[in-house]
Amino acid sequence: MTAALGRAAHRVDRRIDEIVRPPDGPGLDGWRVLELLSDGAGHPMSEIAAHAMVPAPTLTKIVDRLAERGLVYRRPDGADRRRVLVLIADRGRELHARLAGRVAAVEREVRDALGTDVEVVLAALTRVGDHVPG
Repeated sequence: MTAALGRAAHRVDRRIDEIVRPPDGPGLDGWRVLELLSDGAGHPMSEIAAHAMVPAPTLTKIVDRLAERGLVYRRPDGADRRRVLVLIADRGRELHARLAGRVAAVEREVRDALGTDVEVVLAALTRVGDHVPG
C-alpha cells in the first residue's frame, strides 16, 4: 500500500516539477508556497511549512530564494509583531497565473485517472493525512 501511494505521489510530483522547475519556475517546493500565497492573504512561516511539507529551516531557504526573485515578501504581522507573514508579490502572482493552468491540467489527469472514485479516494487520502502521525 505505501509503495502504491509513494509511487503515485512521486509521479504526480515529477510531472508538476517539469512545469515549475527553475530557471523560469520556482521549483516544486516554491510552487507549493506560491500556491498557498495565491489566496492574497499573508501566511506565517509555520503554516507555509506545513502546507509545503518541508521543515522550517528548509522553508526559510525557499522563501529567501523566492524573495530574492521578487516573487514574495515578508512583513510583520499586524496582530502580533513578533510574527512574520509571507505574502505573494505582483511578480509572484504573475508567475503563479502563468503556471497554474498547466499544473491544473496535471491535476485533471489525476482526477480522470481516478474516474468515478475520485471523491472517495480524496476523502480517504485526507483521512490518512489527518490521522497518521507525521
